[in-house]
Amino acid sequence: MQKYAHLADDFYANLNLHTEMPLPGSRETILGFFERLQKTYPSMRNFHSREGKDYILESDKDQEQQRWVSMETKRISSGLINPLDLDEAAAQHELVLQLAPYMLSVSPLDCEALDYMLGFDFAYRGNHDALLAEVLSPGPAIENLLALPGAQPLSYQPGIVMALDDTCRRHARLSVETRTNPYQVRKGEFGEDQISVYFCVRQYGSLDASSSYDTTFRQLRSICEELVDRCVVEQILKPIQQAIDAR
Repeated sequence: MQKYAHLADDFYANLNLHTEMPLPGSRETILGFFERLQKTYPSMRNFHSREGKDYILESDKDQEQQRWVSMETKRISSGLINPLDLDEAAAQHELVLQLAPYMLSVSPLDCEALDYMLGFDFAYRGNHDALLAEVLSPGPAIENLLALPGAQPLSYQPGIVMALDDTCRRHARLSVETRTNPYQVRKGEFGEDQISVYFCVRQYGSLDASSSYDTTFRQLRSICEELVDRCVVEQILKPIQQAIDAR
């Protein structure tokens, strides 16, 4: 079983390729790309468009594991929810990156950004922001604000972006998203929404002439998974999980 599966209610591994130029819009090109993906992953049998310009191919949403690939005007995305292992997700992402250059005419020169993201969703019926302020302590700089009589956090979504090289073209981003709103806090009535933790490594700019999309993806994947294991699992994911279980 996937090593992250026990850490959250849902876990997913996503790929995004942002292009400088618009992707091809002809019917034949779009359908040919998705049909090729479907040959490898027959469970992806649901094809639909959003507003006639964004397209998505996905498996059934009622399954615990769900595959999807989408194509927008200047972005190709691929995702696998609750993969059995990360190699399974990587194989899907690499296929997308191998098909894009010759089926969608996306050259390495056309790359605006390429990123790999690991996401974790925690279902929690309560004040998401208050829980995070407790678990992910902000430190003494703003502790006095949280200690004000009657005060309750309405937005506590810590995040950081770091450059991973001297050129600042490769970034790592950690972000947390809460879904509690002021009305829920005022009424004390909460739905079982998700707290989401995202960790993403992104490469900006055109790829080197000697590189390729799938090679660059493997580099981003290695960095992302190493940093999640070293800096996110014990420090963020497990404390959130333990705090929710204790309530």
